Amino acid sequence: MEDMDSRLVRELFDFRKTIRTATFFMDRLLDCLESPVPVSGIRKNPSYPCNPWLNSEPREAGRLRITRYIPAMLVDGKPYRTIWLSDSEPRLVQIIDQRKLPFAFKIADLRATDDAARAIVEMQVRGAGLIGATAAAGMYLAAIEATAETDFEAAIQKRAEFLCEQRPTAVNLRWAVERSLAAILECETNEEKVTAARAMAQTVADEDADFCRRIGQHGMELIREIHNRTGKPVNVLTHCNAGWLAFVDYGSATAPIYAAHDAGIPVHVWVDETRPRNQGARLTAWELGQHGVPHTVVADNVGGHLMQQGMVDLVITGTDRTTFTGDVANKIGTYLKALAADDNGIPFCVALPSSTFDWEIRDGVNGIPIEQRGGDEVTVMSGVPVDRSGPEQEFQIVAEGSPAANFAFDVTPSRLVSKLITERGICDASEDGVHGLFPEKFS
Repeated sequence: MEDMDSRLVRELFDFRKTIRTATFFMDRLLDCLESPVPVSGIRKNPSYPCNPWLNSEPREAGRLRITRYIPAMLVDGKPYRTIWLSDSEPRLVQIIDQRKLPFAFKIADLRATDDAARAIVEMQVRGAGLIGATAAAGMYLAAIEATAETDFEAAIQKRAEFLCEQRPTAVNLRWAVERSLAAILECETNEEKVTAARAMAQTVADEDADFCRRIGQHGMELIREIHNRTGKPVNVLTHCNAGWLAFVDYGSATAPIYAAHDAGIPVHVWVDETRPRNQGARLTAWELGQHGVPHTVVADNVGGHLMQQGMVDLVITGTDRTTFTGDVANKIGTYLKALAADDNGIPFCVALPSSTFDWEIRDGVNGIPIEQRGGDEVTVMSGVPVDRSGPEQEFQIVAEGSPAANFAFDVTPSRLVSKLITERGICDASEDGVHGLFPEKFS
């Protein structure tokens, strides 16, 4: 017979839209429900491994504990993650194909290591955290493939290096591959190795979502302080997409924005279009709209003017790699936003989970490898007809015969970064600041 806690959890899930409008009440109610509850029977969306109202930290096998109200990122009112392992097909990983957004919402299947690698390099998935989660899922598929070869270890090592080669700047890629490889090689039998790889893929995804949620809670206080001081809506400028589409859930740069919005703090986001692939206009604007956050898309070069006119209170970006000294590699154009923010006395903050730190490189400007992508991303744009009368099409926008360079990232020196927002808290963008939050990395 179903116990009271299980029945209550199911009812809360079924009425999630109503509950979202009563956050304060839910926080108090869920604080009272501290006993473990069964997970079985409450899944409503295959992309979500558990009920999104629950903390994802397992307390014992097959059980979770309610700790607080946690809103999931929504697509047409339904909670989604950006990547998930299929429950029905052991060899299936599914992702949101971000190349199709915002004009179409498509789910893509990954069934082989090559599929995971292609998803990374062709930007079906993108963003530091999601690249890491996809790499871990790719290692799970690689482990399945390696069982068919005579030398499992050589086969898995080869596939691990292949995945690492796909995109050089995002440090989460190699981090996830090496973490998965270590877990796999600790096991004896092939069956144990595959099981370990799948468990690690799920762990990497769950940790990413949880770390981003915590980033949101810490960063929300920066937005709250500005609102309390000014009594006005807080205008945040962000660059590229460091939202939930760039991670497994919540996002990094957008996590404080979502948390503030859900807490009733009035916030408005200036969304850089972010050429050449327009991740801001296509992805950040789409997901903010799905969550109901007020926002305005602007051309990349508008940010400096907005800051000069007092129309920006705070800049928050994500990062694909940040050194332990606070140098930040992020989407090309981030450095220019940091310069403008510094000139106008506006806080420039970078949100990142600890998996995005590079604990070896000291000088980011000279040490972080910068990916150069094909020039066609600069010379060609895509979109749909204004009247939505046809499918998405590509258009040449550059004079015929003109070459194009396409540097994907730049590095912002730590001196221009006001604060780093991590899952453990907020610190200065310096070696001392990072050491204060992550002392074990310096031992």
